[in-house]
Amino acid sequence: MFGLRKSDSVLLLIVIVLTLFAPFILNPFPENSVMAQFNGGYPDLMQRLVIFGIFAIGFNILFGLTGYLSFGHAAFLGVGSYAGVWMIKLLTLNVIPAIIVSVIVAGAFSLLVGWISLRRSGIYFSILTLAFAQMSYSLAYSVLTPITGGETGLQPKVGDPRILDAALEEGVTPRANLFGMFMNDSYELVIGGWIFTFNVGYYIAAVCMVLAFYLSIRIFRSPFGLMLRAVKSNQQRLNYTGIESKPYTLAAFVISGMYAGLAGGLLVAMDTQAGAERMFWTASGEVVLMTILGGAGTLIGPVLGAGFIKYFENIVSKINANILETWFSFMPDGVSDLFVGLIYPFIGKGWHLTLGILFMLVVIFLPGGLVQGGQKLAGVFKNKKDGSDSASGSTSAAPAE
Repeated sequence: MFGLRKSDSVLLLIVIVLTLFAPFILNPFPENSVMAQFNGGYPDLMQRLVIFGIFAIGFNILFGLTGYLSFGHAAFLGVGSYAGVWMIKLLTLNVIPAIIVSVIVAGAFSLLVGWISLRRSGIYFSILTLAFAQMSYSLAYSVLTPITGGETGLQPKVGDPRILDAALEEGVTPRANLFGMFMNDSYELVIGGWIFTFNVGYYIAAVCMVLAFYLSIRIFRSPFGLMLRAVKSNQQRLNYTGIESKPYTLAAFVISGMYAGLAGGLLVAMDTQAGAERMFWTASGEVVLMTILGGAGTLIGPVLGAGFIKYFENIVSKINANILETWFSFMPDGVSDLFVGLIYPFIGKGWHLTLGILFMLVVIFLPGGLVQGGQKLAGVFKNKKDGSDSASGSTSAAPAE
């Protein structure tokens, strides 16, 4: 299917099904239940899941295939966001030009950064990319304030030129759209008594993620992807064969930067504003965590890692002491207070502590990330099935003897 091998086609279908039915998969608990706090099927979170999935997929093309660890990929996310906002301000509120220009501008910027940074490898490359990201953050925060909006950020205004759109009336808030459909609009479809709600913004981002995932599969399975794996395996030996590795690593760096630009453009499409905080080093560290947590060098791993981290960020961080007290209200007062006191440091503002512990456990026990965990779990069930099949086979053979 689509020129993919059977296993890759199955993986692509799994991603399509998961993104299509995410609003239902992420809402497993009734709204009036105690566990409703863990429902995540609301548009803002779902949009972030797929957008940062794109960001992590692109980062994985660089880090997972070549082994080059960039600590500055948030710079391309931020540059893409700023380019997208300026297209909305100058050209049109339609998100398509904004997304396209975000990818192009981020690709051009990553070409410059990659051309300089790839002169070094290892930790020196990582520090160079981090330096570029922090310089970009500082420029956006202070020096380039007329272009970036500085501390307050950049967003569309009623008086913006928007040469392809009609002038907005005073008091009307500029809203990004796709041919008249606003990103936060939802439509209901009734099929056989079931009501399906479709959020425009989420499914636009979901389609982009599926296409980005498909492209990453083609890159992984291509001769170009094979050369990138050779770079990761032993770049020096590859150079000794007479093959110059830098064009391949630079191409991977630019492709990865364009993925980040696409994510930045989609963030602007969903929420028409951009700020310098998207370029900060913590944003670059987050995509590194997503990729490693899901499984660096695997196809679906970065998507799983992005979903895992964004879910924790949005769900666990909202749990407070009142919710904990509700959960443990069936216990005696002293016992309930004990459990609330033990768990409280790990939720709310302390959700980073929970994430850090989980990340540490994954790195120690599952170096291959969540994908390795899934493979081990599948292996356990397969061994049990094989064991039961062999046992039933020997039982059925006994009467014949």
